[in-house]
Amino acid sequence: MEEKTIDLHVHSTESDGTLTPEEVVTAAADAGLAAIALTDHDTVSGVKKAQAAADARGLELVPGIELSTEYAIPGKKASGKEIHIVGLFIDPEDPALLKKTKEFRECRDSRNEKIVAALRQEGFAITMEALTAENPDSVITRANIARFLYNHGCIRNIQEAFDKYIGDGCRCYVGRFKVSPMEAVALIKQAGGTAILAHPLLYHMGTESLKQLIDTLREAGLDGIEAIYGTYTDGDERLVRKLAAENGLLISGGSDFHGSNKPAIHLGTGQGRMRLPYSVLSEIKAYRNRTAASSPGK
Repeated sequence: MEEKTIDLHVHSTESDGTLTPEEVVTAAADAGLAAIALTDHDTVSGVKKAQAAADARGLELVPGIELSTEYAIPGKKASGKEIHIVGLFIDPEDPALLKKTKEFRECRDSRNEKIVAALRQEGFAITMEALTAENPDSVITRANIARFLYNHGCIRNIQEAFDKYIGDGCRCYVGRFKVSPMEAVALIKQAGGTAILAHPLLYHMGTESLKQLIDTLREAGLDGIEAIYGTYTDGDERLVRKLAAENGLLISGGSDFHGSNKPAIHLGTGQGRMRLPYSVLSEIKAYRNRTAASSPGK
């Protein structure tokens, strides 16, 4: 009998996906997945909603988060590189985590207002009121802003918004509050989670800089790395698996599903090639049991 598959990197409307947490669970169950991790950007607000739906459908839900961080590459004069750290099995009620994500949310709201103001200066007919009205149940991000511009005929496609206006370094871009990846690892561990370096090859850092980042994160407590990912080729997966083995790190992975905001990425399969077996989750659980048993006071 073929082993069941899972997806440990999934987003909902609580960050920048287009399906609600409940709809994500329904889609995962309908797709035959055995388990998913809800890993919304910088928030755990969807975990309880997803858990109730998962219980009803008999789907295993891993409470998670994906923290946005900024990393200064040693020896590089350019601005910091955005690095994402996924937390699996986090406690969604952890006070320190909730405090930090509240800071993220407040900064995001202010950032959205500044981006909208900059777009208006460019001549676009966009307001926060209209944007909020069209996204009543969503946490508004740049993806929502890009879709608003597209839906109103201001741009030819969603990617154009990022390429010309709101992408990193573009004229309407506004930076956001970030922690370092090392701080993110510590925050996840404090919340009882397992810290995973998300999609490492997407950072285009070069092999030596990536190895240096991994070394630094390991010292901070990093547990694993995403070796199986929605857009990876077989060669990409082999490379990241090799990095994981060399550093004694767990393997994790997922599609990075965002619904129609990333239409080429499908739940459970990514661009169609991805297959994440349940054994990956079993190993993460076994690791958590081993490390809990060896912790002081156990």
